[in-house]
Amino acid sequence: MAAEATVVGREAAGALVPRRATRIGLRSVALLYLVVLLIVPVGLVFYRAFEPGLGALWSSITTPAAISAFWLTITVTAIAVPLNTVFGVITAIAIVRGRFRGRALLDALIDLPFAVSPVVVGLALVLVYARPGWFGKWFIAHGIPIIFATPGLVLATIFVSLPFVVREVAPVLRELGDESEQAAATLGAGPWQTFSRITLPALRWAIAYGVVLSLARAIGEFGAVSVVSGHIAGQTNTLTLLVEARLDNLDTAGAYAASALLAAIAIVALLAMTLLRPRRELR
Repeated sequence: MAAEATVVGREAAGALVPRRATRIGLRSVALLYLVVLLIVPVGLVFYRAFEPGLGALWSSITTPAAISAFWLTITVTAIAVPLNTVFGVITAIAIVRGRFRGRALLDALIDLPFAVSPVVVGLALVLVYARPGWFGKWFIAHGIPIIFATPGLVLATIFVSLPFVVREVAPVLRELGDESEQAAATLGAGPWQTFSRITLPALRWAIAYGVVLSLARAIGEFGAVSVVSGHIAGQTNTLTLLVEARLDNLDTAGAYAASALLAAIAIVALLAMTLLRPRRELR
């Protein structure tokens, strides 16, 4: 019996070695992949940005064009993300709790920004809201330019960041069920009381996570805003467009500085997502 146990133990130990080697190999490949595609390029951006010195970096990100691009990016994001948050919560409730024709179509359309190229989105906005477009003449006649102005940037950003809140909130709603909401309605609570006191508290971490994703997507958007912006320096250039403009002008140091600022914002968003993920999973 002792000999048999020894043989079995050796066989088990021998089986564990390939498994451990396989796990280490898979982890090494994944880590190498991330290092080559993410860490090295981002690290190189920061290295090139700081290479001329802190003074040169500060000068690059405090030029009038850079300040204008920064505040325009913040303005567009500050408009698009709250609108998408409200729309996302309402749409998620409609998809999960609603019973109406076209619900499956609405659910599919939410993912359209994932499937359509942002450049196509920008072109569609130009066709609709430019001067010869369907609604462009009316808006321009009333002194509201859409294309080559801030409203066009907002519309483009809203479209590309549309699905994130919906896709974070909808699964949580399905998991929660509607028993608590029905109980509240039975006790005489109105729709707003039920939403504000029962549904919304249960969704707050999913909403926060979706907001962070929308924020990161809105700040980093390039394709759609590039089409609708007109690249007007100091007026319609966001931070991503500023990087392109500086590269076109052979200002590589300025491009690296603007890229480092964008990367820093992305890292902050990543840290926020990391902090929110345990809370979201706990809920």
